[in-house]
Amino acid sequence: MKIVVIGATGTIGRAVADALETEHEVVRASRNGSTRVDLEIPGSIDALFDTVGAVDAVICCAASGQLTPITSASDDEFTLGLNGKLLGQVMLLRRAVNHVRDGGSVTLTSGVFKEPTPGSSFGALVNAGLEAFVHAVAIEVPRGLRVNVVSPGWVKETLEKLGMDSRGGTPLSDVVHSYVQAVTGSMQGQTLTPSPR
Repeated sequence: MKIVVIGATGTIGRAVADALETEHEVVRASRNGSTRVDLEIPGSIDALFDTVGAVDAVICCAASGQLTPITSASDDEFTLGLNGKLLGQVMLLRRAVNHVRDGGSVTLTSGVFKEPTPGSSFGALVNAGLEAFVHAVAIEVPRGLRVNVVSPGWVKETLEKLGMDSRGGTPLSDVVHSYVQAVTGSMQGQTLTPSPR
């Protein structure tokens, strides 16, 4: 298969691309890589598909946000991530349906945590909205296409890099497994929550 991995320079995206590249043709895309895309700029998504042409699958690992308290100084600071993580992935799917071959798939990324974390309220809103969108839009996508979302939560290796307690994190290899399953499996309209295997 020919698979586009967006966010391929990040911790998760790089590992997903590496895992898939053993058996598939992988196009690595990111804001700073040789194949560029920025989910906050819809035109760059169009340019990506103009460049890579028809594909069998699209995986988005690029969407991220930051912890921002409800008492943030400005609305813009509080809602940071809305255009990229939520609307950007929605726009990505809208464009991908015209470029993914029949029976192919689009996998997006949310990230709802099991327990609330201070500053995570807006992120929880965005992630829950994205998961609801995927569940609802699954019946609309044409030509046998599949759409799913992976909710990785805290990745163990990321927690270790941040000097935080990593015992509650999911190993990166298990997170990668969920993305691979979303591409090679048959699930549709699902939220995949990685857990240690």
